[in-house]
Amino acid sequence: MFPIRDHNPSGRTPYVTYALIVANIGVFLSYWSLFSDPYSLNLFYVNWAMIPAKIVYDSAYETLFTSMFLHGGWMHLAGNMLFLWVFGDNLEDEMGHLPYLAFYLSCGIGAGLVQLASEPYSLVPTVGASGAIAGVMGGYLLLYPKAKVDILIILIFIFRVVPIPAWLMLGVWFVFQLFGGLSMQTGGGGVAYWAHAGGFVIGAVLTIPLLLRRGGIQFWKRTHGHPPHDETRYAYARSHIPNVKRKR
Repeated sequence: MFPIRDHNPSGRTPYVTYALIVANIGVFLSYWSLFSDPYSLNLFYVNWAMIPAKIVYDSAYETLFTSMFLHGGWMHLAGNMLFLWVFGDNLEDEMGHLPYLAFYLSCGIGAGLVQLASEPYSLVPTVGASGAIAGVMGGYLLLYPKAKVDILIILIFIFRVVPIPAWLMLGVWFVFQLFGGLSMQTGGGGVAYWAHAGGFVIGAVLTIPLLLRRGGIQFWKRTHGHPPHDETRYAYARSHIPNVKRKR
């Protein structure tokens, strides 16, 4: 299940969102050649990834920032940039360029601290923009809970785009992060579930002042949870797969 677009147009060009996407891709390309050399790649991550034990013992707090621009592979990068592309422009539109950048970085650093608190002595490197982007998703949910989001559902050979409200898509995503964090063994590698869940909550909390300036509960009542402007309308065409008769 992948979000491919929302029905929530932004009123200004999201320069910061574009710049963040370019920066993440550029940084990834700068060390992409190391993936053919596991030793050099591990050494690179030791220096720049967020390793909880390294922060505890060596105070390497700068890695909370640098790790936000590192990724573990093409699919990791592509997935994160897709979510940022879909949800980032609207928050940048509401917050303004520089406040949105400060918000994004704060969510990323805060998500790293949550992951650190969950496994303070772990030696597993943590990389990715997921925590910061989770914060963007948390803020989006608070402002536009009923905005329509088109998701691509893939079930074996069935591909279908379905519009669903943001609260459902983002709420299900958040619940999966909580269950993933609770069921994950301490010290193991894999997905940084607590960074995702923590970033999501931090993003929602940091968006509360903006919501209050927009009128708080009254903002939701005026818009009924939808964006405060006309939503984009897309045409959906159902694909037909012809039946091929068997030869007898």
